[in-house]
Amino acid sequence: MKKHAYTAIFLALSVPALAQVPEDALRMSWNPSFGTARQQAIGGAMGSLGGDISSIYVNPAGLGLYKTSEFVMTPGYGFYKTKGDFRGTNVNSDKLNKFQLGTTGFVIGMQNPYSKTTSSAFSIAVSRTANFNNNTYYRGLNDHSSYSEAFAEEFAGSGVAIDDVYKSSLSLGTKMAVYTYLIDTATIGGQKQVIGRPEYLDAVFQEQRTVTTGGVTEIAMGYAANLNNQLFIGGSVGIPILNYERKSTFTESDPTNNPDNNFNFSRYEQNTSVKGVGINVKLGLIYAPAPSFRVGAAIHTPTFYGLRDNLDAKMVTDLEKLFAPKPGIDSVNSDYYYNGASGQIKYNFTSPWRFMISGSYLFGSQQDVKKQKGFITADIEYVTYGSPKFKPAEEESDDYYKAVNEVTKNIYKGTFNFKVGGELKFNVVMARLGFAYYMNPYRDTELKANKMSLSGGLGYRHKGFFVDVTYVHQINKNVDFPYRLQDKANTFATLRERASNVWLTFGIKI
Repeated sequence: MKKHAYTAIFLALSVPALAQVPEDALRMSWNPSFGTARQQAIGGAMGSLGGDISSIYVNPAGLGLYKTSEFVMTPGYGFYKTKGDFRGTNVNSDKLNKFQLGTTGFVIGMQNPYSKTTSSAFSIAVSRTANFNNNTYYRGLNDHSSYSEAFAEEFAGSGVAIDDVYKSSLSLGTKMAVYTYLIDTATIGGQKQVIGRPEYLDAVFQEQRTVTTGGVTEIAMGYAANLNNQLFIGGSVGIPILNYERKSTFTESDPTNNPDNNFNFSRYEQNTSVKGVGINVKLGLIYAPAPSFRVGAAIHTPTFYGLRDNLDAKMVTDLEKLFAPKPGIDSVNSDYYYNGASGQIKYNFTSPWRFMISGSYLFGSQQDVKKQKGFITADIEYVTYGSPKFKPAEEESDDYYKAVNEVTKNIYKGTFNFKVGGELKFNVVMARLGFAYYMNPYRDTELKANKMSLSGGLGYRHKGFFVDVTYVHQINKNVDFPYRLQDKANTFATLRERASNVWLTFGIKI
């Protein structure tokens, strides 16, 4: 595992006890698309097809194909399960099931027979654009490193005296590790060193449990114009509302159960919530060079977020007989360092840019909906995953944020996402299939990650009423670092998530 990319973040660890990490940038950026059941059934490809309210989140020019008005509602339900592979041990997490909201709102289509603009459309919609629901668990025997080493590294490099730790700018985890004597100073070979108690064991047993919930719900307003049924131009403004909850427990224990080696276990519990609001803009066009062909292009500006983190944590460490006859268990809560309250920090975050090109081929008549027989459509999307940036929201040093941004740039890279789908129409009934593939955003080839979805659905349209139902099966692969070290290769878990989502869209022409 390459370690040079992480050096900057360790050099900047004279930081607030609450701080962002590069994983936060990826979590808010690397997400499969949400939409109506119709859009989900065709792999999320909506860059050149249009005629669906979910166009407002993909290519707003697609709203220009509306000549009438409609109201749409899309409820959904998801089933999630993850397998973790850590140090050669495979385990499954508990299942997590959640209700979710697809694109819901209305479109007002207006025909303009006496204008150069053949028709136009305005839309207001709300949709879940990112999903954070997940439940992960992994465990294994680690003879390579201990999580105490991460705290020991920071403390050793800080120059802070052990009696001054409480009021220092050391991270919360390091302060708690000192308090519970998970790390301590010792004179070895005539030199004072910082040690982690588990380092003296041949191996430690490690477990990581994490449950994340929430997502990004985006309210969008969009407008598009139809120029002679050949060129469609549109734009939208999105107001994403972010809500993220994370509960994690990391446990490191002595696998030998030896009561005389001064270490039994250490457990670090952390509850984090992130809330905030942002703004973004999406612009696009669709061109129809022939009745059966459409090509589209769109650009999504970064989302500019104002966010607030709240954190509560607890560390418990059992050092057995080290301080006998006193009990070996010691614990501390994070509110000890925050005057009895939760830790809190405000900051700004800018997400990546997105660029998209798309093409569609329609079977049958483009102009007469009743004669259309189906279509094939595909999107190619490029996302600059290495470009997100954190900035302080208040008057404080931004040295740490600059370090995180540099690490983010070094860890992640811009990459492509592919979406393809099709529909066959049988009078009032439609059948749909779709596929999507999200490429690996990591620069390091040792880190394997991707997301893939297979989807299928049915639709019914008759006399101004329509209903669509879709099933989406997602297979996601990612990595998770329980901690990071500077002086040796980092250990990580491989996560394989399987998610099943059912979507149902109801709509009515108004």
